[in-house]
Amino acid sequence: MSGLVQIRRTGSGTPDEGVLMTEIAKPAPPKTDSGDTVNVSPHGERGRTTIAVGVVEKIAGMAAREIDGIHALGSGSRGFGAVRERVPGGKPNVSRGVKAEVGEKQAALDIDLIVEYGVPIRRLASAVRSHVIEAVERATGLQVVEVNIAVNDVHLPDEQDEDEPTESRVQ
Repeated sequence: MSGLVQIRRTGSGTPDEGVLMTEIAKPAPPKTDSGDTVNVSPHGERGRTTIAVGVVEKIAGMAAREIDGIHALGSGSRGFGAVRERVPGGKPNVSRGVKAEVGEKQAALDIDLIVEYGVPIRRLASAVRSHVIEAVERATGLQVVEVNIAVNDVHLPDEQDEDEPTESRVQ
């Protein structure tokens, strides 16, 4: 899409005489090597806004964790991410268990859950899906076209998390 801009110039280079019509083309969307950010600016803005895939994943991860009945996100507490978080100085990864695909106007998400025992899984998945869609759309302006949820484990009441300290066998 292009537009026309009028520039008035005189023979001396000052505005007033004659009209020169110049065609101005819209800038092409940004190209990234990694595909980690995308242009999401509405047409007509002066500049562009990009939202990193990691931002969408963090928003979705935080929203999913707000639902009661979720024990953790990810494929299990025995994974490498859980070990990394226990290392001194390691920080919890709020996007763990969330994978996003982000386009210019839309996003799609895959979320891996570990649920608490006794929680109705289908109802929980529906609540997570609704809450994540609302949070991502509100924060980013992107339309969330799908949220796929995989329940990979059930946390039993008598199971101890790996990040909880165990009683020492020696003193």
